[in-house]
Amino acid sequence: MNPFDPKSALLAKHAQHVVLIHFPIALFFMSVVFDLIALRRANPNWGIVAYYNSAAAALATLPAIATGLLAWQLQLEGKPLRGILRLHFVLALLSTTLIWFVWWLQDGTRRKRPRGSPAFRYAVELVAVSLTTLAAHAGGFLSGVNVPG
Repeated sequence: MNPFDPKSALLAKHAQHVVLIHFPIALFFMSVVFDLIALRRANPNWGIVAYYNSAAAALATLPAIATGLLAWQLQLEGKPLRGILRLHFVLALLSTTLIWFVWWLQDGTRRKRPRGSPAFRYAVELVAVSLTTLAAHAGGFLSGVNVPG
């Protein structure tokens, strides 16, 4: 298989998910960093940057989830989820939900109508980052990246 052949890259059964998943993860993690900078420097402009990164991350979860479901259907022919695949699926759905929730929380702050305290928002962000990291780690085992040897 030629790595520069567009047909083989676009029609691979799982390649799209493996590539697309990095966008919402990176955007969300940077959103949390920008949100913490906004708090530390008391500068609302960093909060706006965090909001837009969260918005992009939330929207980027849609194709990531869609391609993950597609990979499950194509590779496993829709067989019941078991083991690490089920763990990855549950963690991915939980982290996606929390990414959207953080976006909603940051939107309230941006509009000067905070939805909860900053401490609550940062706690939710920490849980979302943790769940996203665990989901990515489980996905690494599924893709063969985290396999020993």
